Amino acid sequence: MPRPREQQISLADTPYYHIVSRCVRRTFLCGTDHQTGRDYEHRREWIEQRLRLLSSIFTIDLCAYAVMSNHYHLVVRLCPEQADNWSDDEVLNRWTSLFKGPLLIQRYQAGEHLAEAELRFVARAAGVYRQRLTDLSWFMKCLNESIAREANKEDDCTGHFWESRFKSQALLTEQALLSCMAYVDLNPVRAAMADTPEQSDYTSIKERITPRFSLTEAIQAQTEQAFLKQFPLPLKPLVEFDGTARNEPRHGILFSLQDYLELVDLTGRILNPNKRGHIPETLPPILRRINLNLEEWLTEATGFEARYQDNRRAHLDRRRSAA
Repeated sequence: MPRPREQQISLADTPYYHIVSRCVRRTFLCGTDHQTGRDYEHRREWIEQRLRLLSSIFTIDLCAYAVMSNHYHLVVRLCPEQADNWSDDEVLNRWTSLFKGPLLIQRYQAGEHLAEAELRFVARAAGVYRQRLTDLSWFMKCLNESIAREANKEDDCTGHFWESRFKSQALLTEQALLSCMAYVDLNPVRAAMADTPEQSDYTSIKERITPRFSLTEAIQAQTEQAFLKQFPLPLKPLVEFDGTARNEPRHGILFSLQDYLELVDLTGRILNPNKRGHIPETLPPILRRINLNLEEWLTEATGFEARYQDNRRAHLDRRRSAA
């Protein structure tokens, strides 16, 4: 019998977890269905876009992800302390970008005068929402339920899209974290869906190598009414690699981006008898393939957040101009 989720997640042991969620019967509901010939590849983009937006709303950081044809993998870092400095108004803005909220919350956000008892209700609601925005189960609920509704609407059907529960595994050591991230980023290569990591669509490693995620496009792709509102937040970048030695506290993964890419490349060349694909031995090393030197890599790694902030400012400028 499965253990309750609260017994599987322990921040005292580790903030890092490997998450897997699969389609029902492991059918190709996010890829090309080999029985019917229908192409559902666009749903992989739905998942990637929704995933990145939700990470920006919740206190859950993305270390690695790979969206496959009938399942997806995540490596997440739980950071509940991020919510400690949020005001109640920020909590409400984050939550109501996902859900409409009670009428009283809507009146409060519209600036209406509320009685003292009504303000106490708003404060209690903000406390509940603050806790939910740090919770992995709520994060997964907001991800999977949205994708299931859109897929069922597209197929004009009802019923389960995902298996009943997502699977979570604690990553207790730095070695476990890095090996799991490499495993996730190599999923398309192992499944013979791509020849190399840099060609693997809908993965974190491709996003790190060729940053291209557009906040504007991600918002426009959301068909749910709640996400049609102005997205109130900057897009959160992937957890950065922080392998350089310095005195101040480090908040990223204690490994360099260059070393991680080489680790993934080396691991991908190893033949696995249980998997169909691997990186051909005849290919040059990954840093030569992508034609970037170490200095350029450092620029790329430290420039993620600035690019995402620029994307958000451009999006808000377009919204103001349209208004």
